[in-house]
Amino acid sequence: MPQTSLMLLWHMHQPFYKDLAEGVYAMPWVRLHALKDYYGMVAMLEEFPDVRVTFNLVPSLLVQLEEYAKDAASEQDYRIAFKPAEQLTAAEKERLLVFAFQINRENLMNRYPRFRELYEKVRTLGAPSSAARRLARQDHLDLQVLSQLAWFDEIYLARDSEVRRLVEKQRGFNEQDKVLLRLKEIEIFKSTLEAYAKAEARGQIEISTSPFYHPILPLVSDTAVAEESHPGVRLPLKRFRKPENARAQIRAAMEHHARLFGRPPRGMWPSEGSVSDEVLKIAADEGIEWAATDEGVLGRTLGLGFDRRSDGTVANGRELYRPHRFTGGKHPVTLFFRDHQLSDLIGFVYSRLPAEAAAEDLHRRIQSAARSTGERAAVISVILDGENAWEYFPGNGREFLRNFYRRVASDPSLRAVTATEAAQAVEPGTLTHVVPGSWINANFDIWIGAEEDNRAWDLLADARELFSAHAAWPGHDPAKRELAEQELWIAEGSDWCWWYGPEHSSGHDEEFDMLYRKHLSNIYRLLGSSPPDELAAPIKKPRADAALVPPTGLIEPTVDGRVTNYFEWIGAGVHWPESRSGSMHGALHHVESLYYGFSDRSLYLRVDFAPAFIADHRNFEVRVGVDAKRRSRLHAKVRNGQVASLEVWKDDVKLEVYQTPNSGLPAQSGFAAAFERIFELRLDLAALGMIQGEQASLQVSLWVEDLPVEVIPQKGWLKIELTQKFVAW
Repeated sequence: MPQTSLMLLWHMHQPFYKDLAEGVYAMPWVRLHALKDYYGMVAMLEEFPDVRVTFNLVPSLLVQLEEYAKDAASEQDYRIAFKPAEQLTAAEKERLLVFAFQINRENLMNRYPRFRELYEKVRTLGAPSSAARRLARQDHLDLQVLSQLAWFDEIYLARDSEVRRLVEKQRGFNEQDKVLLRLKEIEIFKSTLEAYAKAEARGQIEISTSPFYHPILPLVSDTAVAEESHPGVRLPLKRFRKPENARAQIRAAMEHHARLFGRPPRGMWPSEGSVSDEVLKIAADEGIEWAATDEGVLGRTLGLGFDRRSDGTVANGRELYRPHRFTGGKHPVTLFFRDHQLSDLIGFVYSRLPAEAAAEDLHRRIQSAARSTGERAAVISVILDGENAWEYFPGNGREFLRNFYRRVASDPSLRAVTATEAAQAVEPGTLTHVVPGSWINANFDIWIGAEEDNRAWDLLADARELFSAHAAWPGHDPAKRELAEQELWIAEGSDWCWWYGPEHSSGHDEEFDMLYRKHLSNIYRLLGSSPPDELAAPIKKPRADAALVPPTGLIEPTVDGRVTNYFEWIGAGVHWPESRSGSMHGALHHVESLYYGFSDRSLYLRVDFAPAFIADHRNFEVRVGVDAKRRSRLHAKVRNGQVASLEVWKDDVKLEVYQTPNSGLPAQSGFAAAFERIFELRLDLAALGMIQGEQASLQVSLWVEDLPVEVIPQKGWLKIELTQKFVAW
């Protein structure tokens, strides 16, 4: 077979957190991800000189990173982290206890025993205001250091002996340690941009760009375009049509890139992979040679599906695994269409597997996908977020990446290339039109259509109308007008509507909402007008957290895969997974609800799947872990819509395998499982070695093609008290 080209693109992006009117950063995520991801991701490539990749660096991220590198960024959490501990006010101590623990506890915090110790100590002391008063000065000082140190990338730690000394010290830090740590942070900020420039100079990476403040360009050009990708979508009251803003954001991005890296970029990842004919024509006019989006856009454009076959090949892979030339404008532009499945496996699945196994699986799937093109060379595009996924991986994902890069470098049938190189690797297809859409469902529903989204667009349109009218006002201040225009561009960014609507939520919804409304308010203030009252009211509704109702009575349902009657699960505990995802958008919620309960003899479990999951998957596996005196696991494999086998594990040893349990299990097995519309499972307590009165923990995971796609609960285990105080319903 001809050699396969792997076009791997890591997209680096953060919202614009700085309030231009006040000059203050509202949130710390640019700084913290710079310590962990932006430097480490490019620095580790030095270990693999034959691996070439593309990094997409969003200008609004780079502007903020430059300011941190100059030590000119004003940010409250940054200041508190390095202020002498004895000078911290009560309010600052309380704030420290809030931001210090906004971190992945399993993979970042738990690397530092003292950090975990402080977390547990604060939890026992109650509210942050109370805990802040009761902690000792050394506790505050250690927390200041560890809240920063936990974000440092493994690559940097391996190279810097002074920071490694702080890691080894673990506790008892002093003010001199903090001074050193702050200098090291600034050193990383400076080294990051230098590392990208050096990697590009040696030809190992290509740096592409996005529109300056990461707007959804098709919607900025014309919100009505959303109706083409989703007929009947509910649009904002006011049509927003500003193609000149789309052009200005692309042009500003290219100019900034040229200033920073010495030449304009060749390529662009349109924000969230969002494309339309109008946007592609504008980009090509401004000098963009290539752009990228998702396979869903190509599928809708060509009227094709890209189904994955059992042998790993992809239907219509000849079209998916080659670039296409869009010729609908004056100048052509090359388009890459990312393999959605491969990209999402890295972003959402492989963190749950051992690093070597995950890397081997990805490598094997790429080889299988390449066979989809027959004798023709393939270009496989894997494109995803280059920062947010890694905190879910042990060791920040560095061992996974090392294992994967090593496999790619040693495979003679595969070469990792930059996007510009990939564009020349095979004969491209031709497109004169694309169906407008993004990388999520090939439409724009994340950013428009929901009540919150549409309100945000209407408020933006109001501010834009004021800005347009202001040009005719006599005696206006050009400097303030320029700042107001920047605030307008910032408000056009994709990040605000990412958090509005029903799809996503974070622990910082109120802060994002307030910052968006502040950017809009600044436009009015800078233009000498009064912000409207509507900007005082929150747009974001309260978040929908995961909900849990513990068991209230004994149950004894029939295990048949159906809701036999309404009453059989009354008394069971119910866990509803959180309905919204966070900063990363993935197919993470295949389960609508999990019921669990017990009788005097058995433990019962019921899983209700989302309709889309049942429609798309006839084969999957439900794994149930029960942690009591001995840890037990049961693996129920569903094949062709029926439970085909049940494996029993204890203490990580497979004890028994029962075939076709839907047809019934031996009575002495102590287990029963069935699937028709719901999945139901009975586990006899005696078979698990459990008795009434014990406490057990329960965890359920869903697997497809031997890969974990969801775990419930997302963090920790469900606790079960096998009490006899209940009565049966």
